[in-house]
Amino acid sequence: MITLIKKADIYTPEYIGSNDLLLIEGKIVKIGEITDDSLLSLGLDVEIVEASGKIVTPGFIDPHVHLIGGGGEGGFATRTPELQLSDIVAAGITTVVGLLGTDGTTRHMTSLLAKARGLEEEGVTTYIYTGNYHVPTPTITGSVKDDVILIDKVIGAAEIAISDSRSGQPTVEEIAKLAAEARIGGLLSGKAGITHFHVGPGKDLLGPLHRVLEDYEIPPSKIYATHINRSKELVDDAIALAQKGAFVDITAGDDTCEWITYYKENGGDMKQLTISSDGNGSLPKFDAAGNFIGLGVASQKTLFEQVVSSVKEHDLSLEEVLPFVTSNTATALHIGSKGIIKEGADADVIVLNKETLELTHVFAKGQQMVKDGEVIVKGTFE
Repeated sequence: MITLIKKADIYTPEYIGSNDLLLIEGKIVKIGEITDDSLLSLGLDVEIVEASGKIVTPGFIDPHVHLIGGGGEGGFATRTPELQLSDIVAAGITTVVGLLGTDGTTRHMTSLLAKARGLEEEGVTTYIYTGNYHVPTPTITGSVKDDVILIDKVIGAAEIAISDSRSGQPTVEEIAKLAAEARIGGLLSGKAGITHFHVGPGKDLLGPLHRVLEDYEIPPSKIYATHINRSKELVDDAIALAQKGAFVDITAGDDTCEWITYYKENGGDMKQLTISSDGNGSLPKFDAAGNFIGLGVASQKTLFEQVVSSVKEHDLSLEEVLPFVTSNTATALHIGSKGIIKEGADADVIVLNKETLELTHVFAKGQQMVKDGEVIVKGTFE
């Protein structure tokens, strides 16, 4: 499979100017001037994509996705459905990390692993976290550490809930022990070994994570807090946590751009920030007494829309925003061949209209998934 993308404005995510990009067998082989004739003369079957007036960026990495659905806080009928391949690639996403949420009883780690393997077979790159909201947390092998070491797709633990009425109300010591297991598993397997925390609207904010870093020998880079954009107070606390070296994550929504700007203007470390979709996760609403009153469903499309909005409608450059869905995320998750355009990296590439930033083409592991804005590779049951 050989694709030559011609004369594109390339963001690695840093802007490096206009050039050609050669993709062969799932890898970026060359960045530089490449003539069509030089390839065709070798008798190679080459797909040529004319990209003059277009932008090429790394494929997006979504570090927080409910691949087999989530929810259920309003009863069995409120369980959200599984994600489909077209939902992923239509949003410019080429790598996803799946997880469980509130429900670790009717949703199973083995089902999540199987779904991740299926999506990988269909064309995108997948990883998963072991666990769910609660501590002790469900695993496949019986141990967070062993899951990370023994199961190829498991790169850490999640979605451990803090400051939320739906959490298992873990102590700081329990959180530290779980994070240590994930960390050791990562060391022994060459993976991230990160622990990804769901942060609710509770009054303690990120207090448990600050205390873990203060009282225990957990490297800050192994702490990764999501849903930090629930309130100004929580974003302020996330800025302080990121300054210690932890990673923090904004959940894509209508106010994403405003929170990125606030984070930036108030001293947030831009290299420690990512954005995720919470795709197919439930967005439950509760009254003051904690009773369920309504439900929404998170969409991966929102992630792409908020990246575009940040550039077109707010005072942020594409170079500033792209790392939040590419290189920063790859750094947090220790997946160095992702989130970057360079020779030898995986051929996860998206092509955007230069003026509108509309999605034109998507390549995942070198395979074209979206062509001229239309999904051309769909999941088995779509």
